Amino acid sequence: MNAKPSRPALRSLDDALAELLGHAQPLAGVESVSTFDADGRMLSRDLVSALQVPPHDNTSMDGYAVRSSEIADEGVTLPVTQRIPAGSAAAPLAPGSAARVFTGAPIPDGADAVVMQEETEAAGDHAVRIMRVPTPGQWIRRSGEDVARGAVVLARGERLGPAALGLAASIGMDRLPVAPRPRVALFSTGDELVMPGEVPPDQMRPGAIYNSNRFFLQALLRRLGCQVTDFGIVPDRREPTIAALDQAARDHDLILTSGGVSVGEEDHVKPAVQSLGTLDLWQIAIKPGKPFAYGTVRTAHFMGLPGNPVSSFVTFLLLVRPFLLKLQGANRWTAPQAHLRADFEWPRPDRRREFLRARRRPDGTLELFDNQSSGVLSSAVWADGLVDNPPGQVIARGDVVRFIALAELVQ
Repeated sequence: MNAKPSRPALRSLDDALAELLGHAQPLAGVESVSTFDADGRMLSRDLVSALQVPPHDNTSMDGYAVRSSEIADEGVTLPVTQRIPAGSAAAPLAPGSAARVFTGAPIPDGADAVVMQEETEAAGDHAVRIMRVPTPGQWIRRSGEDVARGAVVLARGERLGPAALGLAASIGMDRLPVAPRPRVALFSTGDELVMPGEVPPDQMRPGAIYNSNRFFLQALLRRLGCQVTDFGIVPDRREPTIAALDQAARDHDLILTSGGVSVGEEDHVKPAVQSLGTLDLWQIAIKPGKPFAYGTVRTAHFMGLPGNPVSSFVTFLLLVRPFLLKLQGANRWTAPQAHLRADFEWPRPDRRREFLRARRRPDGTLELFDNQSSGVLSSAVWADGLVDNPPGQVIARGDVVRFIALAELVQ
């Protein structure tokens, strides 16, 4: 009698991620895009400022530029000798006078403080009464206090967001050097899958399910800046699977599938990938999740996710997301964790590292979704984060747990 093949040992998430990232070499090339179009792209070179921001000392308030040493008491009246709007040049401030300034206007030489308009009174057509004694430097924004000339404003590997685009524009950058977008081919396999809109719910054949994974995976890929080619549902036969993989490998950096990667599962994806390249099946010590495949199809990377929707969703966030960020040359890919208090009990932990769907209450504590099954996709909609629970760790109400906000993972 032949002995049953032994099941592969479970791998820790950290070890699996380290090996996976070892295969992720940043994509070659640099693209130049308009700063308007660079949101979400990965910066491929350091941005060094050629100027000071702001370029000169300026006022952060509407009011009057003065010499603070000349105002020892409230009620001092000074002649107003010039009016300085933003964007205009300023003459040196004459001793014993004030200059009318507007937000963003340059500070005239000789002035060392701005008195806001609300703390003054008009004293005739060309004079002002100072109603509060100023302190040196008040309401003045110093040249270079935001950005100094020669400073690295944004570092290579920074993922650009709205604030970063504004900062780049503030140093005169109308175009930005960014990494190429990863080209990802998305597959679905399984004869049980049906596309929404093709068959009404009341006409679904026995055993058929709507293909939900295809929708959230495509959305997650696009949020990561990928160019996605959706190959749809590939017929569950070997030759069409090989043909689709072969076509995808020719002009994509990654081929991503869901389903068909469990150990011992009869499926055409595994032999099809192996016929064109290499495939490793991993059993990762996480829940939801566990089955995961990595390999190559010709020169393209291949990744296979588990088929259960929550398993596919979580495994993508934990493994595929950092891989794609590194392909784009990111300088960080680990989502920050918060330490929050649990307002729930978890008395029967798994031997695997668990990622429990939870959300924050208004008081900052965490509540848990009632059903943590890997098939309950509504838990991922209800939750705003994942509790990262170590293997075998019981959680009692009031314990402090590790929490990863979904906003950090799906942005």
